[in-house]
Amino acid sequence: MSKLFRKHKKGDYIFDADAKLVPAFMLGNRDARSAKMFIDDLKERLANRVQLTTDGLKVYLDAVGDAFGADVDYAQLIKIYGVTQEETRYSPAECIGCESKVIQGKPYMKHVSTSYVERQNLTMRMSMRRFTRLTNGFSKKVENHAYAVAIHYMHYNFCRIHQTLRCTPAMEAGITDHAWTVEEMLLTI
Repeated sequence: MSKLFRKHKKGDYIFDADAKLVPAFMLGNRDARSAKMFIDDLKERLANRVQLTTDGLKVYLDAVGDAFGADVDYAQLIKIYGVTQEETRYSPAECIGCESKVIQGKPYMKHVSTSYVERQNLTMRMSMRRFTRLTNGFSKKVENHAYAVAIHYMHYNFCRIHQTLRCTPAMEAGITDHAWTVEEMLLTI
C-alpha cells in the first residue's frame, strides 16, 4: 500500500504525478458545494501530508482549508489570459502568463503545476467520445455519463499499463500487485 493513499471502497481528479494515479474525481459544477465535496473526498483518500496545487478558482481556498487545515502544502496557479480580436466560439483566450501563489504550508514551488491534471483531461477527452465536441457520442443521461467516467478512471488506474511506468498507476502506488483484466475490473464494480 502506498504511503500516500488509504484504501477506499468507492471508485471515485486529483493526480499523483509520481504514480500517475487519479485517486479522486468528481462530476459537478465549479462552485463552493462541489469543491467542498471533492476536496473532502480527496482528504479521506490520503494517508499523509501532500502538496496540492489548484487553479485560481476561489472556492478551493475554503474547501482546502476546511478539509486539510494546516496539514497540507497548498499553492494556487493562477493563469492570466489576454483577449484576442479573433476569438471564435470554440477557441479559448490566449494564456499570457501564470502567477504561483502560496496559500498554506511550504509547497515546493518547482512542483506547483496544473500540467499533469490538464494532460489527464486531454487523455480522458481523447479516450471517451462523449467528451468530444459536436459528436453523437454524448451522454443523454447524467447518470450514464458518471458511470462512463468512473469506468474510465477505474480502467486507467488498474488495467492500463503506462509506457513510462511499465505498470498500472495502482501498481506503482502499491494498491495492487498486478494489472487487472477488464473482467476483474467489472467484477469489482
